[in-house]
Amino acid sequence: MSSETRHQRAAFLGIERSLTGRRWAERLGDERIALAMAQRHGLPDAICRLLAARDVDLEDVPDFLEPTLRKFLPDPSHLKDMDAAIARLVRAVQQGEQIVVFGDYDVDGATSSALLLRFFRAAGGSIGVYIPDRRKEGYGPNAPALLKLKAEGAAVVVTVDCGVTAYEPLAEAAKAGLDVIVIDHHQAEMVLPQALAVVDPNRIDDASPHKQLAAVGVAFLLCVGVNRALRDAGWYGSPGTRGARPEPDLRQWLDLVALGTVADVVPLTGVNRALVRHGLLVMKQRGNPGLVALADVARLREPPGAYHLGFMLGPRVNAGGRVGQADLGARLLSSDDPHEVSALALRLDEFNSERRAIEREVLDQAVARIEGLYGPDRKGLPAALIVESEGWHVGVIGIVASRLVERYGRPAFVIGMDGEVGKGSGRSVRGVDLGAAVLAARQSGLLVNGGGHAMAAGLTVAREQLPHLARFLDDRLAPQLGEAPAVRELGIDAALAPGAATQELVDMIERAGPFGAGNALPRFALTGVRVDYAQPVGEGHVRCTLVGHQRGRIEAIAFRANQSELGPALLDRAKPILHVAGALRLDRYNGRQSVRLQIDDAAAAAGSVLS
Repeated sequence: MSSETRHQRAAFLGIERSLTGRRWAERLGDERIALAMAQRHGLPDAICRLLAARDVDLEDVPDFLEPTLRKFLPDPSHLKDMDAAIARLVRAVQQGEQIVVFGDYDVDGATSSALLLRFFRAAGGSIGVYIPDRRKEGYGPNAPALLKLKAEGAAVVVTVDCGVTAYEPLAEAAKAGLDVIVIDHHQAEMVLPQALAVVDPNRIDDASPHKQLAAVGVAFLLCVGVNRALRDAGWYGSPGTRGARPEPDLRQWLDLVALGTVADVVPLTGVNRALVRHGLLVMKQRGNPGLVALADVARLREPPGAYHLGFMLGPRVNAGGRVGQADLGARLLSSDDPHEVSALALRLDEFNSERRAIEREVLDQAVARIEGLYGPDRKGLPAALIVESEGWHVGVIGIVASRLVERYGRPAFVIGMDGEVGKGSGRSVRGVDLGAAVLAARQSGLLVNGGGHAMAAGLTVAREQLPHLARFLDDRLAPQLGEAPAVRELGIDAALAPGAATQELVDMIERAGPFGAGNALPRFALTGVRVDYAQPVGEGHVRCTLVGHQRGRIEAIAFRANQSELGPALLDRAKPILHVAGALRLDRYNGRQSVRLQIDDAAAAAGSVLS
């Protein structure tokens, strides 16, 4: 949690202000739980501390370290309207009716679309896809597109990662006789849109315990249910039977589920964690030509982890919908043509470079606007930051909002204005429900449109309503953020000596993954170390070697270190004694593996004075 207050967690090593201006906070609240884990399961202390800090129960440790789909994957039928959706799609497959997937333009939408395309093709269905243009059509289903699909022969439209608040478009579709199935995960209102089925674990009337699912996770459950129903109906022939249609193995597409789940920044807990863990194993086999091409243009030279999905592959898939062509991601992930996927991956990589340049420009302007209002000491920051400007590219405002959350430790909205109406994207901090706040603002008449989930939301707002929206969000979110001033914190799991950072420890840590939202990347503090060697590399990064008092040593790197006091401290020729915090990673190079610390922060050790 990036904005917990001082009284909630003890300062790790007593560090109240680090070189990056953060307070180090101990993630583990009760050390007795970690001790009990070590005694019962025979695990290293560092592993037990990080498991206990993530609220893993003593009895659940084996299942947490080896999360199986058999244990964690729920019955699809537990979701409201799922059986109606399954029945309609089974009938469409059996009767050869045209199914069209109407997908969102982000990674969750692209992976959901590709997953359904691949499954229904394998199952013998007739299926196509439609991805709206972000700038011309906006988010979610629109009536002209749905009516066009109906006119072109679509019998069933399945919306993925959108649709749960598309009241008017779906009413128009129903009036025209088009069957629409909504597969979504965003927060719903009390009244649902007019559709044949609305499958969303975040429906108000749905008691599903799996509300953290991404849309691609819900889409995977839909595939499981349809596949089971087709099997029960005798649609698939026995293996070896001439002309028989083989039953598809849904596990082959878990790589798509993993990518969409990680990139949508939903909590990696429960079923999500199991889906991503197994999806990464599938991705390692390089069976999806589009993902292989994308990994190659991203110069990914090691087995993919959640980090690579979130920061290397996901942004490239997103780039098509943000600054390029909206359907490129879905086309890439659903194609088996090596020439097509190679060309698509290159285009997405180019669009991603363009996106980064636009993002930097918008971020600089947004930060300047905030610093101009509240000064460098940030006094008087509201509970929710709202920045807007004419012409900001709507394709990057969500990313910029994420950067503002990282920088200021509170929810942020970035709004690109187009005359008197603006489209905005917001990101939140843990414990602050942004989606519910946006729905409440919409219901209060402050928004033209809006929706989302706890950690992310989108909105359309009239310029004249901006001051009222700011007051509304500040009043609603301030109690969730906490009464005390927000403190930027860095969670620490345990202290380590450099010599204890072994490959065996890293292998054990990886069993507690994958890491991301809801399952924070383990971070360790190397105490009382000296920088034996350091050099600047790249754009503001520092590569160095850390040596402990017992001569243990470890290679390390600090990215963007020159943006704070961290870089100069690591490069200081006086070689001060530091506490250094970061994540342990395996560095793979030329077939060799070694442990490396990815530095997040540092602080002067007791008795050491930094110049």
